[in-house]
Amino acid sequence: MFQKRQLRFIYLVILIVVIVLIYKSFTSPHRSSSDEEHGPDARVEQTSDEAAPKPSDAPIYVMVFYEALCPDSKYFVLRQLQPAFQRAPSIMEIQFIPYGKATTTTKQDGSLAFDCQHGPIECEANIIHACVVEAVHDAKTRLDMVACMIRDNIIPRESFQRCAKEHGVEIESIQKCYDSPHGAELLKLHGEATHALRPQVSFIPTITLDGSQGNQKTILKDLFGSVCQVAAGRGPLPEVCK
Repeated sequence: MFQKRQLRFIYLVILIVVIVLIYKSFTSPHRSSSDEEHGPDARVEQTSDEAAPKPSDAPIYVMVFYEALCPDSKYFVLRQLQPAFQRAPSIMEIQFIPYGKATTTTKQDGSLAFDCQHGPIECEANIIHACVVEAVHDAKTRLDMVACMIRDNIIPRESFQRCAKEHGVEIESIQKCYDSPHGAELLKLHGEATHALRPQVSFIPTITLDGSQGNQKTILKDLFGSVCQVAAGRGPLPEVCK
């Protein structure tokens, strides 16, 4: 009698398992023929945000690796970058990286020292630029400040004070930045970003468009045209480029 009850229990368990399996077979998501053909990785790629191209109307990310006392940097900012932004501010997002061909050393006491291509005055000016770039959030004002300062950076602090008053930029917080270790830390970070570039920096300024160095000679001579070319590669040519 006991054995019969055991068998009935086992049959009941088996029946329940079979019913559950049949139910799952009818309710599980249907896999398309393309999924079967390409496998699970294909579906991951189709839904991956990282693989998706940037929207055609997203601004071109322009990174400017420069030095505060570099004549070529000055020429590029005043003759290429500022005019291009004035023509097409909606399709450009500018990030400034003041550092160039400098080197960074950490002293025994933990403080930072810099050796800049155009001497100690350039190191001071680079730190001030780094503080301005961090503090000024409006894109046009930030560009105007960099352009104003790079026009005459021989006495960096005076240049900053004059340009800040001219463009209505708050002075005290930026002054605290470059008078404190924070300014040096910012410059160190800019150095790390500069050294991380691949191919490595061989000329200053170096410009990247959406992360690509592309043809530097063309970019440096015709930034506006280069930006429009990158924008056209995403989709319809922006009206401002026509």
